[in-house]
Amino acid sequence: MDSISSPRLLQSKSYLKIVGIPYYVNNLNSCIFSNDIKYILKNNHIFNNIVLVSKPHIIKVYPKSDMAIIWIDIWDIQNGINAKKIINRYFNVGSIIATIREANINLRVPQCKNCWKWGHMVGVCHIQESKCAKCNGPHLTEHHHHFA
Repeated sequence: MDSISSPRLLQSKSYLKIVGIPYYVNNLNSCIFSNDIKYILKNNHIFNNIVLVSKPHIIKVYPKSDMAIIWIDIWDIQNGINAKKIINRYFNVGSIIATIREANINLRVPQCKNCWKWGHMVGVCHIQESKCAKCNGPHLTEHHHHFA
């Protein structure tokens, strides 16, 4: 029996940043990790139905600051409706109030055009083969419709 595929909306990425989250946890003993951020997002109702493209990227606001900016990329549809629902919303992280802001691709934080992860360039990428920017599959982006 042939399966009938349901129509799917074209996916794109939306770029967001979260401000107001401390860089250090446990009284300056250790810094926050991307898994901590994933846990926070997973357990907050604002992020229901939001799917991350890659792990969150954490940057200190200033070298001597104790606050972080969290860069997240989410899967969205082309009109950016998922991002629009959460931009400028506030949420609690313990006693801290964090804010979600719209962001452009952060030019100060390199994004590898090979594996599409943040924090390094193609020249230092440890992935041998290129990955698709749309689905992170093991094919070139221009071949996405053929393989996905």
